Amino acid sequence: MMHIPCPHCGLRDEEEFCYGGPAHVVRPAKPEDATDTEWARYQFDRPNPKGLALERWRHTFGCRQWFNMARDTVSHAVLAVYAMGETAPAEIPTAVADSIREVTQ
Repeated sequence: MMHIPCPHCGLRDEEEFCYGGPAHVVRPAKPEDATDTEWARYQFDRPNPKGLALERWRHTFGCRQWFNMARDTVSHAVLAVYAMGETAPAEIPTAVADSIREVTQ
């Protein structure tokens, strides 16, 4: 089981949270003008990375707040938690490389 550090409530079990999809996905500025191909790309084309994933999570059974999380999909290590609207911390790629080395050794 993962333990997720809620920025408002502290460390909690993952069962209290709901995954909200990838973070930093930008909606088309004028959806009514988007072609079917552009809209389908926005709706369905998402990366499925092995390694660093920037995700949105909600503390559903706690404070109910949304936040972003950087997570390593290989080890499930939580690398950073940051507020909605913020960019991911710059040091994350180094942390991902270190955590992957730990899992594969």
